[in-house]
Amino acid sequence: MKHIHSTIFSYTCLLALVLVSTFSFTSCDDDETYADRRKRERKQVESFLKNGTEVKDPDSGEVFLSVPGNIKVPSESEFYANDSTTDVSKNEYVLFSGSGIYMQIVRRGIGEKLQDGERATLLTRFTEFNIAADSITCTNTTLDFATLPDVMTVVNTSGTFTASFTSGVLQARYGSKAVPNGWLIPLTFIGIGRQSAPDEEIAKVRLIIPSTEGQSDAMNNVYACFYEITYQRSR
Repeated sequence: MKHIHSTIFSYTCLLALVLVSTFSFTSCDDDETYADRRKRERKQVESFLKNGTEVKDPDSGEVFLSVPGNIKVPSESEFYANDSTTDVSKNEYVLFSGSGIYMQIVRRGIGEKLQDGERATLLTRFTEFNIAADSITCTNTTLDFATLPDVMTVVNTSGTFTASFTSGVLQARYGSKAVPNGWLIPLTFIGIGRQSAPDEEIAKVRLIIPSTEGQSDAMNNVYACFYEITYQRSR
């Protein structure tokens, strides 16, 4: 049976939705080494793969995030052999062993992939879940941010993607224009277009990103995050 986590919501300004968990994030012991912190982080990710999470409003019962547990992890070779897809019905997330990032492609999206040498402006909607603190820490998917997607400029140079935020909630939350490296991994596999008809769907992925590939606070405090992200091309 999937383990359920309840999270109590409170709202703050500064363009960031901060959700305060019933589980507090434990600060690192001064005697802990970086290796110790990374080991703890890996154990937390292993627990997340097994148990998943569900975050809901305790008053209304509205579900804000639901991630089924018992995640299946095909190898990279199996992923590529299967046309670089993950089977959502089987709850598959491919593990990229070099980076430690887990990815599930929910929708491959409309449009073409970013071409070599191309520069593009992308609009993203996301929810960030801090696995260590067991809480949603940042999102732009609520009605309050309906007109405020996170905007980033991306360049594809021989298959290597670089990007920076020009505006948005994640930049405001962490005070950095740097796009987490983990956010760029899906760009190799998804189409980046714009929805022009009701039956068209933009790209959507789910990621488990270790601290080494994450945003600045995750890197500094050594914790992994789960993300649900959509990508589309700006006009």
